[in-house]
Amino acid sequence: MSIYNEMYDFKNLYNAHRAARKSKRGKREVIDFEINLSQNLCNLQKQLEERSYIPKGYTEFKVYEPKERIIFAPDYSDRVVQHCLCDNIIYPTLDHRLIYDNSACRIGKGTHFSIYRLTKFLREFYQEYECDGYFLKCDIRKYFYSINKSILKTKLRKVFVDSDIFDLLCKIIDSYEVSKGIGLPLGNQTSQWFALYYLDSMDRFIKEQLRVKYYTRYMDDFILIHNNKDYLAHCLNEIKNHCENHLELELNEKTQIFPLKNGVNYLGWHFYLSKTGKVIRKIRNPSKKRIKKKYKLLQFKYSNRTIDFDDVRRSTTSIRGHLQHGHTYRFREKLCDKTTFVRKNKEQI
Repeated sequence: MSIYNEMYDFKNLYNAHRAARKSKRGKREVIDFEINLSQNLCNLQKQLEERSYIPKGYTEFKVYEPKERIIFAPDYSDRVVQHCLCDNIIYPTLDHRLIYDNSACRIGKGTHFSIYRLTKFLREFYQEYECDGYFLKCDIRKYFYSINKSILKTKLRKVFVDSDIFDLLCKIIDSYEVSKGIGLPLGNQTSQWFALYYLDSMDRFIKEQLRVKYYTRYMDDFILIHNNKDYLAHCLNEIKNHCENHLELELNEKTQIFPLKNGVNYLGWHFYLSKTGKVIRKIRNPSKKRIKKKYKLLQFKYSNRTIDFDDVRRSTTSIRGHLQHGHTYRFREKLCDKTTFVRKNKEQI
């Protein structure tokens, strides 16, 4: 049996459905799918078996946190297929091919992994050079919407040798485009993996040819640390050339070189190295504003009985847990520890 046939096994499709419905069980599309769950899964299995599966399209909407973006949400049945494909094929195939410091979407390698990885690099750097060094912070301009499909398919073809798997990947890739042959939709689970792998050649160029020891990347946001500012300027020029000539991408205006003493913004935190070698992580003001806004919204919803105690506790625990990864004691004390949630009948928690 080929890996493609194993992929659409009924058990795998059922597990993919369970993964896709997490935190969404009350939504109409999930309820409708579960009313005839066995039949819907069998229909998907038959379409995949007959190679007749075609993505149904996307629902477009905007999100405004942490910045305004257009999200293209696939049909629920397409999400099930993508979960099945990612969990059983894409993750096992691509994960071990990525460098260790390429994070986002990988098991055990979320934002907190990147935060502590950068912290570790700064501590190691201080032991050798103290504070005499620089950051190079790079960011890709409109990354997802700029990915060249032809280049992506060429990269994927080298690792997905099964023709049926590759054809299915191409159907998903071709289901959306910003302009002819360009762009992936924000909202697809597969898009996240494609975006991770698309920059793999750049990761290896930085680590293996430019020989930068202290390097970490979270999707299209990446940091290089070096003691020589001129060498980082050289790295910037080489990275720019690699992105433009091999990946057809551009770096945006956020790409700059900063002294270590001034620090750098990364994943919602401001990192800098003190004269004593202590790594300071302070939450950025835009992140503070978003958290305050979340607390006000929670207070409003709890007061109007649109959420219950468990919803409030889960949300506040999550926020507190995130803040504990930085030097945020005063902010936590002011916001989290002194905020009272009150219902209209004066019930308090």
